[in-house]
Amino acid sequence: MTPHNKEEIIKNYITAYNNFDLDGMCEQLHSDIEFIYIDKGEPNLTLNGIEAFKAQAEQAAAMFKVRKQEIIAIVYGDNHVEVDIEYRGTLAVEFPNGLKAGDKIELKGKSVFQFHDGLILKLVDMS
Repeated sequence: MTPHNKEEIIKNYITAYNNFDLDGMCEQLHSDIEFIYIDKGEPNLTLNGIEAFKAQAEQAAAMFKVRKQEIIAIVYGDNHVEVDIEYRGTLAVEFPNGLKAGDKIELKGKSVFQFHDGLILKLVDMS
């Protein structure tokens, strides 16, 4: 795969994410997707397989009225692509940490993508 192909897949995934298009997100993923979420340096969530990913994505989507990931920078490695992300969202539900429905959040993070057979095989999100 060329860097251009990888970038196109990543952009398709993020566009689908921003549009709450779970099927569109999953179209970019390998059936054996491994997803890891790292919060403050500690693994917080690990999922294996497209069904587990889709179930989690549905739960996460329900937490937001609006959400948007924006690519700030892309760095190509030997077998991965690192993407710096700015994230903005408006909550649809109350969170245990005291955030309320309607509150806006802004975060910066990084996503690392690995590919196999023209699809995302591993996705690590870090905040």
